[in-house]
Amino acid sequence: MTVVKICGVRTPDIAHAALDAGADMLGLVFAASRRQVTPAAAQAISEAVRGHPRGPLVRLVGVFVDRAVAEIRDLVQHCDLDVVQLSGHESLATARDLAPLTIMRAVRLAGDADEAEWLGIDDHTARLLIDAHVPGSYGGAGIVADWPAAARLARRRGVVLAGGLSPENVADAIRAVRPWGVDVSSGVEYDGVKSATRIAAFVRAVRDADVTPVA
Repeated sequence: MTVVKICGVRTPDIAHAALDAGADMLGLVFAASRRQVTPAAAQAISEAVRGHPRGPLVRLVGVFVDRAVAEIRDLVQHCDLDVVQLSGHESLATARDLAPLTIMRAVRLAGDADEAEWLGIDDHTARLLIDAHVPGSYGGAGIVADWPAAARLARRRGVVLAGGLSPENVADAIRAVRPWGVDVSSGVEYDGVKSATRIAAFVRAVRDADVTPVA
């Protein structure tokens, strides 16, 4: 079953809506972004998730861009995060410094040295999240990733596919790439605000794709 990550969650209400819909992971953005959350807001979301009937099944992902290791560790503890997503120019040394925390690394397949070094690692070191390459953007731009390139990588390891996914195209993406998981942010928003209806539609589309035979 494809893992579903809803990224850019900013309120407990949307967190509950995502859990009700069947999401497996929620992303809380600590980097500069219109979806950024404060530590206090992240803690409130975490408490809401842990109190939900599906809370024990759901993993909270903190999204960071070039933050100091000590700051990341503090936020992981303060906000009860399960996974650290590195979305900047972090090196493998950063992942090692964060051990034994679970790491997810955003890779944009642009051939940059700081991203290329991650492509050969195993899933025990870090789960790779494949996103579109958009200069100046660290995610959430709504641009579709390179599915053929992602599919080639997914044949070698489990990946999370991000980049321009929506309820309308996620089934095609799953059939094309066969990822371990899918990540959505702007594709479940109306005018920049998360929509419970769009989130539910996205999860339904993923589950339908999971049971549809590959042509």
